Amino acid sequence: MTLDSGLIRLEAHLAKRPRRDSEVRLKKDPYASLAAAAQQGDREALGQLLRVLAPRLRGAARALFGGDHPDLDDVVQDALIAVVNALPAFAGRSTVIHYAYRITVRVCLAGKRKSRERVARYEPTADMEHVTDDGRADLLANERRDAVRGLLDTLPDNQAETMAMRVCLGMSLAEVGAATDTPVNTVRSRLRLAREALRRRIEADPELSDLLEGWL
Repeated sequence: MTLDSGLIRLEAHLAKRPRRDSEVRLKKDPYASLAAAAQQGDREALGQLLRVLAPRLRGAARALFGGDHPDLDDVVQDALIAVVNALPAFAGRSTVIHYAYRITVRVCLAGKRKSRERVARYEPTADMEHVTDDGRADLLANERRDAVRGLLDTLPDNQAETMAMRVCLGMSLAEVGAATDTPVNTVRSRLRLAREALRRRIEADPELSDLLEGWL
């Protein structure tokens, strides 16, 4: 199996839902009226909007950090604050949720870089001999996902942001383009450059290649 085909399979695995490669018309935004009212100073509308967004943004943070990361709650809180601060600049070029996703991705990427020195969540111990086969498989899958998330840290910001939205959050090219106010062809270019960089990084690291071999 080629590394290129492996990356394609990885995208499908992480997104956990079918992806559309063609541009699509963005659906009508169900939260636009709440955002507009919040922009006008309606605190009740702002609170309702944040209550709607919070579980969605937590899901996005989980996709980028992993569900049991010690910083997850702080990152979600930081993302919600960042959304509030960025709301006055929202101009409706994307849906509210995709606008919020982009902000969350930025907060997560910054948070990941600050916590690189943390001890990995999974460390082999003597107790591993008592772990069931299913448990071993789960631990290995988690370690592989963590490795892929770590690879995002090696990319330039715009490529990491684009790759995270496309791969980890499963957004379409059109949705990524709208959220970042970027032409779809530019989105494609950033994804191509990101994949090439990840290929080089994996090929240059024997341990990483071994970890991801047969899974990609």
